[in-house]
Amino acid sequence: MRALCWEGTDALAVRQVPDPELRNAHDMIVRVRRSVTCGADLPLLAGQVPHLAAGDVLGHEFLGEVVEVGPEVRRHRVADRVVVCAGVACGACWFCRRGLFACCDNGTPDGAAAEAAWGQPTGGCFGHPAPLGGFAGSHAEYVRVPYADVGAFTVPEAVSDDRAVFASDAAPTGWMGAELGDVTPGDVVAVWGAGAVGQLTAGAALARGAERVVIVDDHDDRLRMAERHVGAEPLNYRYVDVPAELRERSGGRGPDVCVEAVGMPAEPPGLLGRRDGGERPLALREAVHACRKGGIVVVLGTWTGFVDTFPLGAVMNKGLTVRGARQHGQRWIPTLLDRMARDELRTEHLATHRLPLERGPDGYTLFRDRADGCVRAVFAP
Repeated sequence: MRALCWEGTDALAVRQVPDPELRNAHDMIVRVRRSVTCGADLPLLAGQVPHLAAGDVLGHEFLGEVVEVGPEVRRHRVADRVVVCAGVACGACWFCRRGLFACCDNGTPDGAAAEAAWGQPTGGCFGHPAPLGGFAGSHAEYVRVPYADVGAFTVPEAVSDDRAVFASDAAPTGWMGAELGDVTPGDVVAVWGAGAVGQLTAGAALARGAERVVIVDDHDDRLRMAERHVGAEPLNYRYVDVPAELRERSGGRGPDVCVEAVGMPAEPPGLLGRRDGGERPLALREAVHACRKGGIVVVLGTWTGFVDTFPLGAVMNKGLTVRGARQHGQRWIPTLLDRMARDELRTEHLATHRLPLERGPDGYTLFRDRADGCVRAVFAP
């Protein structure tokens, strides 16, 4: 089959790779109809993540059609249209039973790699190397889906592919951001990053009753999109003092909830920001300083290791709560699909570029460089 593979730093190619096969009774094989670029892929593309090897298939957000099921798969049949959670989890361990699917004890076959990286094994993720499972990614014609009854969900007939595919990762991540922030009616919420996750976080905060949601970025096209499609208040940090402006919009206190949806810079090792082995979380640092005393800071951006210059003193002296997680999508995807079917959640505007899989390298260049107004590139094998 054809698949989009990592070839080396900033190098991708579509090549022939072996077709996936069922490996255990709970697997199924999905023929991909849509897959999407994601900011979490950019550190991989830049060669910043250990264990990645030439030929590895990238991608973790996808939707497709079931073509084969293992004998223990109960919820799905051949020809079902399904969206698959980007995270891989068993559904049965202590963490999964408590809805913490990204913390699954069994989601990574090589738990030792995850334990070496983070102290404990975690749930897996498609299109990532050994610490997150080493599962082949979704930018391919077919994908093996482990724990299919846990991670795959039938798409309602009324929901289009271009809408439903964002239920794989971006939409549940945004929903989780509002939930981790304990957003309640009347809150003022600030979100750093006007990409897909930032916009969907802003929308989730408004759905939970936030009085004002301000979204911070330096790309006016993304800010206009967030204002038009989500109803967030745009703030371009190139032109204003962000903390001062946020205090002005929150009665002088600062936002009740600040969400970092930017993540680590996608730069190769050795460039500014990584020369000493640590990332500099500029947006997260600003969020900590801007948040009101006693408020909540949520980390949604992708980080893989250590960070420098984190304002721990501000966290302690201001009494802040800091929360972060990879999305526990299995908790929210059914609800999000229902909201999509009722037209309460619209995501297709985020698919700014639709390309065949053969143009995957071009799609990632557009996405990485934010060129031509690209928010997300969607591939169709």
